[in-house]
Amino acid sequence: MASCFICGKTKTVGNNVSHANNKTKRQVLPNLQRTKIVTANGIKREYVCTRCLRSGKVKKAV
Repeated sequence: MASCFICGKTKTVGNNVSHANNKTKRQVLPNLQRTKIVTANGIKREYVCTRCLRSGKVKKAV
């Protein structure tokens, strides 16, 4: 499973809760995009979550 290169966000585990209060396990996956970003080592293609892209924590390569 891929994780965000910037913040390290990965899948989380929770429960689906039905109207009858039955609980089954579920996974919540982050919205990861494979983008070209500028790092200290040059331009790399990494998985970055959309929260980091939107907040400006990543400099995208052209």
